Amino acid sequence: MKEFTPVKSGKVREIYDNGDSLIMVATDRISAFDHILKNKVEQKGQILTQMSKFWFDFTEDVIPNDLISTDVNDMPEFFRTEEFEGRSTMCKKLEMLPVECIVRGYITGSGWASYQKTGEVCGIKLKEGLIESDQLPEPIYTPSTKAEIGDHDENVSYEKTIEVLEKLYPGKGEFYATELRDKTIEIYKKCADYARSRKIIIADTKFEFGLDEEGNVVLGDEVLTPDSSRFWPLDGYKPGQSQPSYDKQFVRDWLTANPDSDYLLPDEIIEKTIDKYKEAFALLTGKEFK
Repeated sequence: MKEFTPVKSGKVREIYDNGDSLIMVATDRISAFDHILKNKVEQKGQILTQMSKFWFDFTEDVIPNDLISTDVNDMPEFFRTEEFEGRSTMCKKLEMLPVECIVRGYITGSGWASYQKTGEVCGIKLKEGLIESDQLPEPIYTPSTKAEIGDHDENVSYEKTIEVLEKLYPGKGEFYATELRDKTIEIYKKCADYARSRKIIIADTKFEFGLDEEGNVVLGDEVLTPDSSRFWPLDGYKPGQSQPSYDKQFVRDWLTANPDSDYLLPDEIIEKTIDKYKEAFALLTGKEFK
């Protein structure tokens, strides 16, 4: 049996080279504020994988994606073990684009903090009189550059993404930057409308895209998981305050309130976190997590 070792380790995922494809394994690691926490959240990687598959299937009419299979029986024998079951994705090889494609439908978090000071979010002027957690008149696109582990992503303008991509793809920077912006907003609107029908508000999220061999923009990595999005319960939603969440914000809030934690979570926070992930999964997919 051929042995595999990761060719890349991210904050949460391990990536293996499978020749003409990649195998991406979602671990139970959890990160916050660009740090990998000392705890693991059991079953988290499986939830992320299954939720991403749900959204890949849901959005394939909007944009192609890199998903080949999440069934380990379709993968080399090395991955056909309990360790990899449910958390592994075989995907097409893409040339990933160096832009985090962030879309915000509501004003919260760092966006709310910025708006209070300047009336802007990532350089985008918003109307006066917004209150915390308000829905924006239209979703806004606030991209950032991707950071290495331990560094902070840098918010950039749409115009800056044109510059970044033009250096890599002369003559096509504006085309790719526009495609990223427009597809990000289109995917968000489709999925946010669906989620709302399932009693969840998607306040904001981020996507990653790459290019296939023909130079087409393809959706990759993870899609609309509690790690990459803010999910709020629709019931009880009330602008003017922070909202309860089904996502990693719960962990961020605890870390903010406990600055001396050294990125170590108590067991009760771990348990509440996975329960929230499972609840979001069930609401969005209509299936209990298994």
